[in-house]
Amino acid sequence: MAAEFEPIVGRYVRLDIQGQPYRIYFEEAGAGIPLLCLHTAGAHSSQFRHLMCDAAVTDRYRVIAFDLPWHGKSNPPVGWERQDYQLTADFYVAAILAFADALDLAQPVVLGCSMGGRVAVRLACRHGARFRAAIGLEGTDRPSPWWDDTWLESDLFARGDFCAAVVSGLASPHSPPEYLNETLWHYWQSGSGIFKGDMHFFRTDSDFAGDRTAGCPLILMTGVYDYSCTPAGAGQTAANIQGAEAIVMREMGHFPMSEHPDRFRDYILPVLERLAAG
Repeated sequence: MAAEFEPIVGRYVRLDIQGQPYRIYFEEAGAGIPLLCLHTAGAHSSQFRHLMCDAAVTDRYRVIAFDLPWHGKSNPPVGWERQDYQLTADFYVAAILAFADALDLAQPVVLGCSMGGRVAVRLACRHGARFRAAIGLEGTDRPSPWWDDTWLESDLFARGDFCAAVVSGLASPHSPPEYLNETLWHYWQSGSGIFKGDMHFFRTDSDFAGDRTAGCPLILMTGVYDYSCTPAGAGQTAANIQGAEAIVMREMGHFPMSEHPDRFRDYILPVLERLAAG
């Protein structure tokens, strides 16, 4: 086959987060309104490659996705070998805002999935003036039980194949095998203990039920096959927060943008068109 170049461009930015230097990798494509994408726990920015290669999105949006420190191609901090990784809400929010500042993003739309969908609630409610809108894929305002949390202490969580097996049940049976397996591969690539460290945020340090007013439009989009974030849970979150709405996505699971990108277009394009129209 002839060589074909995708429109995605990747580069690094050096910035400070809570007073500590980090080297962050990000990818982008398109031009227009910034669309800042946040990957799921234990994964990286490749989950958003389909959005970056979709002209219907990139003709109007500058799609940007970065790897959180410790994830993908982003470095952990100097001295990482002497500490255990553990993501907190304060660090997560600080990292997102620092990255947006470093790229001088004016009023971006933030689009996060899973733990990125959860933090979108906090961004909309506590920092809404900085964003045009916040879209939470598979996100609620509080943790919901979906496994026995004692498993988090298992040594198996240090293995990428085990992490992939854990999240495989969150996917939709309608997802094409090609894209589902690619989504699981992102978890196989995860560094030792990173998925477990993200679970500290997702399971312990992200109860945002006290946030009741969004300072920008907050749109929660949830797949019917996701038992980690159920449509009922997202609907209740939207009911709790003034300025929020909920959308149920049929045939979708926990990783809509990567496990079933063609079906996801049917849901995300109308939302992006509405936000672009103001």
